[in-house]
Amino acid sequence: MSLTREPSPAVDRGVTAEVDVDPPGAGTPSVTSGPARRRPWKTALRRDWPLYAMALVPVLFLLLFRYVPMLGNVIAFRRFRPGGSMFGEEWVGFAYIELFINDPTFWKVFANTAILGGLTLLFCFPLPIVLALALNEVRKTAFKRTIQSISYLPHFLSIVIVVGMTMQILSLHGTVNQILTGLGGEAIPFLQRAEWFRFVYVSTEIWQTVGWGTILYLAALTTVDSSLYEAARIDGANRWRQTWHVTLPGIRPTMITLLILNIGLFLNVGFEKVLLLYNPLTYATADVISTYLYRVGLVSSNFSYAAAIGLFQAIIGLVMIMSANFISRRAVGASLW
Repeated sequence: MSLTREPSPAVDRGVTAEVDVDPPGAGTPSVTSGPARRRPWKTALRRDWPLYAMALVPVLFLLLFRYVPMLGNVIAFRRFRPGGSMFGEEWVGFAYIELFINDPTFWKVFANTAILGGLTLLFCFPLPIVLALALNEVRKTAFKRTIQSISYLPHFLSIVIVVGMTMQILSLHGTVNQILTGLGGEAIPFLQRAEWFRFVYVSTEIWQTVGWGTILYLAALTTVDSSLYEAARIDGANRWRQTWHVTLPGIRPTMITLLILNIGLFLNVGFEKVLLLYNPLTYATADVISTYLYRVGLVSSNFSYAAAIGLFQAIIGLVMIMSANFISRRAVGASLW
């Protein structure tokens, strides 16, 4: 008696297969598929070309405005003269780096940048978390949405508008000084005194960025498993305990990611806002690296010296973000990469 077997569908599709024939009565023959054939990149391109087309513009943007300009860092080691070669005229080595290292003005500017960056990180990083936790406890949807809209609306305002409003409010005849004089005090020239600049800058940063940052944490809160809160309530945890042991650990990856990114931008204090707010009377506390580079590089046309300072600032930022990522990965098990 002859045994006839139908061809396997896997073989018909061109996939290598091995068929083991068991003795009669042992059951159905088993089919073991071999390694799947890898799809050619041309096939993937034809199938997913809309996605690649959408990614093309951001990739070109990064290449043209982020990576290609890195070639200009070479003038930090070469003497650049306007009208000459874009990569400098002659090699000077570390002359410009030694110049700013021995420049006391640069280190004063560096200290101002570090202080402003540290104050901004100290207040602008935790406050969105606090606001998100507070809004998460609100049960009236209409009130919650109203607070959200009011809080993140300043994010969409131009820096020029924010600075203009700040100048009007803090001027000698502005709202704040009218309140002070009405209470029997004296008017304070906030924008003409160096000791007030850091307070003014950080306050405007809080007002403009806290509401927008809250959106990210509110989105992260929606991913926390509700059964964990139920289990915590069964164990007798109150709202504070639930927040500490359930909510904060649930949004910890988001917190760590944003913290690492903020640390990487530690020295990139906002150029536009400082440039519009400061004046020669407040240089002692207001002058930062970005504004110093603007005056040295563009106003004084000392491009090589400015490039050396900018390269130093970029290296410091790279070291800080990599260190923060390494410490986070070792300490809490969460990191950016």
